[in-house]
Amino acid sequence: MKSSVNILEKNKTKKTFRELGLLIFLIVLCVVFQAINPTFFTWENLADMLRNTSILAILAVGMMMVMITGGIDLSVGAIVALAGMVSALTVQYVPQLPAAVAILIGMGVGIGCGAVNGVLVAKGRIIPIIATLGMMNVFRGLTYLISGSKWVSAHQMSDGFKSIATSGIGPINTLIIIAVVVVLIFYYFLNYNRTGRYIYAVGSNPESAVITGIKKDRILIMSYTLLGLLTGMAGVLWVAKFASAQGDTATGYEMNVIAACVLGGVSVSGGTGKVGGLLLGVLLLGVLQNALPLINVSTFWEDFIQGIIILVAILLNISVKRRADKNALKRREI
Repeated sequence: MKSSVNILEKNKTKKTFRELGLLIFLIVLCVVFQAINPTFFTWENLADMLRNTSILAILAVGMMMVMITGGIDLSVGAIVALAGMVSALTVQYVPQLPAAVAILIGMGVGIGCGAVNGVLVAKGRIIPIIATLGMMNVFRGLTYLISGSKWVSAHQMSDGFKSIATSGIGPINTLIIIAVVVVLIFYYFLNYNRTGRYIYAVGSNPESAVITGIKKDRILIMSYTLLGLLTGMAGVLWVAKFASAQGDTATGYEMNVIAACVLGGVSVSGGTGKVGGLLLGVLLLGVLQNALPLINVSTFWEDFIQGIIILVAILLNISVKRRADKNALKRREI
């Protein structure tokens, strides 16, 4: 029992040091950007950055759950496009449709897509990266099919629908509020709900989870379905924010989502991931996407510089983790 407690304390210490290292790196990066361009820390710019990062945060929370189970979902960008297109077409033909209903429609599309992915992985025993790669093309094809390869523009959307992304409470934009609510709900779910803890159990040791009575297949299907739900919501928010629904919406965006998760300490092998660390990963990507144009970095170099900085952040995390391991080993020897 004492040994188990020591292991838990050790793992907690590792995660804390990793998050601390990422936080320090993020602060240093912000100070550098502020020194280069003093407008970085203005309220207008910070609010714009948080608004642009909100959708990424929603998607990353869902992706984290799937990655904790040991899986991955490459169809996220395609589901965003499909859910966004369905909601935009619905609003085009029913202009008086309440915005909340449009969001629910997008969530419904996402749930269906996520459930299909979950069944393929859990019941079909297909490797997650293969299953979701195949469905990515299916969902993207459906988007072009239902839209007739056309796009829905701003003037074809109702003002109420577009106000999803432009309205707010006081100075706080609706997108930020929705993202905060989602993060809080899933923070509670993963940390204090029994089913949420089962997700970690399945990712840490699937065989032991089954022996203890956990329905592994149900947990897998639920995780992909919840990701689908959040992705469907994000699809509607995306279309409302950019006031445009196209077949190629969010192409490749799943890479940003996965990068945010990995930066936040979510293990690609499953069993590890915290909402707090995830938010740091999301903020790091948000800062990069916001600040690089501010310091007049050419768009041709943005992806390259983002990749380098992400690599440095990951190496810093590894360095901090190794130092924590060495310190823990020294304490045990003493």
